[in-house]
Amino acid sequence: MTALIASRGARSDAKQNVSETKIPKVRVQFDLGPRSVERLNALKLKTEASSYAEVVKNALRLYEALIEETERGNQFLVRDENGAVSPYRLFL
Repeated sequence: MTALIASRGARSDAKQNVSETKIPKVRVQFDLGPRSVERLNALKLKTEASSYAEVVKNALRLYEALIEETERGNQFLVRDENGAVSPYRLFL
């Protein structure tokens, strides 16, 4: 089971003065099983991401875009090495 905990970090006055225009960040903690950690590590290496957070942010952007396209009624198609095109079912 994966647990998700979100909390707003406290910022010191000195830190606030330096970065008044920055969007406040929320710390999120995940408890992942071994297979999920392996997948996260593999994606970090394949994408040359600098952090796990970068992998997760990119995955969220992609997931959001896929859902939006699906909600619009659009399909995703996959072309194999022989040029054959078939629908790719993302959400069953």
